[in-house]
Formats: sequence, C-alpha cells, structure tokens
Amino acid sequence: MLSKVSILAFATAVLAQTNGSAPSLAQALNSSGSLSSLAGVLSLPGLGELVQGLSSAQNITILAPSNEAFAAIGNETVQALASNTGLLTALLQYHVLNGTYLSSAITNQSAFVPTLLTNGLFTNVTGGQVVEAVTTGDNVTFFSGLLSNSTVSTADVNFTGGVIHVIDRFLVLPTNVSDTLTSANLTGLRGALNATNLLDAVDTTPDVTIFAPTTEAFRDIGSALANASVEDIANILTYHVVNGTVGYSSGLENGTVLTALNGDNLTITIGEEGRIFVNSARVTIADILVANGVVHVIDEVLNPGNATIADPSDEEGEGAFPGATAVSELPFTSGQPTPTTSINQEATGSGAAPGASSSSTAGAPAAMKTGSVGVGALLGAAAIYAFN
Repeated sequence: MLSKVSILAFATAVLAQTNGSAPSLAQALNSSGSLSSLAGVLSLPGLGELVQGLSSAQNITILAPSNEAFAAIGNETVQALASNTGLLTALLQYHVLNGTYLSSAITNQSAFVPTLLTNGLFTNVTGGQVVEAVTTGDNVTFFSGLLSNSTVSTADVNFTGGVIHVIDRFLVLPTNVSDTLTSANLTGLRGALNATNLLDAVDTTPDVTIFAPTTEAFRDIGSALANASVEDIANILTYHVVNGTVGYSSGLENGTVLTALNGDNLTITIGEEGRIFVNSARVTIADILVANGVVHVIDEVLNPGNATIADPSDEEGEGAFPGATAVSELPFTSGQPTPTTSINQEATGSGAAPGASSSSTAGAPAAMKTGSVGVGALLGAAAIYAFN
C-alpha cells in the first residue's frame, strides 16, 4: 500500500509560546534585518485579504524569501509580480505551509508538505500544492518546481501564528507536465504524448504520478516503436501514468502496487541503498513536482506486456522489450519545443535517486541555470498564461 507521511508526526512541536508572548507577523518581519523586501511587498494594494489572513492564522509556517532572494530574481520580475495581484498571491500562498514545522522536526527523510496554494489556475493537487522538506547535510532545504532548492538561512523565527524560516531563494511554482518534460529534456516522452494526443490529458488530470523514461530509453527500443501502431504506443504511454494517486518517493514502499491509466498494474521495488524501481525500470531522478502531481524519471520504457519485477540487488533498470534494438535518431523529438529553463539535477535529498549518477546523457535532465530567474522560470507555465 502507498503510505502517507503523517503531518502530525512530522510537525512534532507546535510553538509553546502563547499569542501574547510572541510578536505579530508584522512585528516579526519588521524586526528582521533580512525581510524588509518581503514586508514591502506585503504592503502592496490588493494583498490586504491575504495579509489579514496570514496575520490572524494559527499553526502555519512561512518560508520567507530574504532580501537577497528578492535581489536574485531582479527588479523586473518583482515589478511584474506587483502588477498581477492574483499571480503574486499564488506565489506567496505557496510559501506558506499548513502546520507549524520547527527546523528540528525536519529530517533527512523527505516529507511533502501541503501549502496554502489551492488556486486551480496554478495547481490540481488535492489538498494543495506541496513542497519537499528535508535536511541536506547541516542545512534545512525546501524543494519546489523544477527541483529548485531553497535553503533556510535563519530558522524558527516565532510569531503569533506559528514560525518563519528565512530562505535564500524563492520557491518555484510547479508547472504543467508538458513544460516540465521540456525543461527536463524529456523530449522523447513529450513528443510521444503529443503524437498520441495524450499531452492535454496528462496536463489536466488531477493527482497524477508519471514515470517518465529518458529520451535515450526511447531510442534503445526504437525498433519496437517503429513497428508499433498509434494505439500500441498510446497503451505503452498510459502504462507510465497513475491517476488519482500522487506517489511521492516517501510514500513508495517495497511491493507497492499501483494501477496505471491503461488499467494494468505497476509494482514498486525498493532495492539496495534505497534504489527505487518500477517494474524493471529504475527511478534515476525522483520527485519532480508538477502542477497536478509528481514526475519520476526512469531509465527504461515500461512495457504493459512485460511486467517483470526488478531484483533488489539490481543497480540499474533492465529493458522490458526483448529483442528491441536502438536506432540512430531520437524517437519523437522532432518539432519539440526548445527548453528555456532546466531542472536542478544537482539537487540532493531530492531529484537524484539514491546511487544515481549525476552525469548528463542524451535525454537526461540538465542542471538549472544560475543567476537572475525570470518570471516564467519562477512561476511556471501558469505565469505565462496569466501575463498574456
């Protein structure tokens, strides 16, 4: 069965201070030397309802971007946000966790924590979009869209409604599946979904888990794909999608059986050193958050006609299409969009599955660009639509 991280267990301690002994939200922000930019944004016209709600809320955690985080996204992005109240509200809601999470409650076991972001323009995950919380070394880190990592620079700033953690980067709103596949250089899967008219379905179906083969994996079975009908390819692709269950890695247990969109079963194996396998394919990059669920990158294409289960001692996936041979050209990649952003493959605690190599290959995700982050990268595809 798919286990769920217990929010009550994870949030081990709600602040002991009474409302009378802790500062208000405004006092906490204004007394911090690193949150003046955030305090200024919260004073903008149009955010009154949000600010009032946060000021009176109980049992929340605010991930507060520092002044340096504002400087990193640049004045142009800040001005663009200020001109679109709905978009800015969504971004700020994504920085607020449901529950009070002291830094001491966050461990090296990833937890996926719901936020206040429930706006259907930006998310289609039951209970609200999540962030991944985990310790990496001595740091508390939150992972968001495109595996972007935000590190806590100042932890456990108490206020009447809960706790504030100052973070060094903005969280990135998870984008839709199709744009995430482009950013992750998974153009073979994106092209195959487009060719079978399934792209819109995976973008709009709520609560999905997608096991996404690399483009190299599609090339490795190119001879089998060349002889397959559109219906056969659609059946293969829907075998990679689970709907109605967002299967974050923390909830995948050895022997978990998931029902794919085509009606067939997938079996999870947890191998040595925590390696995750689905059938005989290995998860190489885990927990890429998308607007409607989660994507796990796998090293082989799954075959609904061959549900062989991995051996726990396996170090990599095993092909599920006996007799298939590689082709010279990458299948389904012609005409696919060129990525303008990329995922953070350097992520630790998220992204690279246990024991996975971080080296890039054809079809493997590339590292996120550094420097000033534009609106599209920061806010996902919904931002593009909202600004048009």
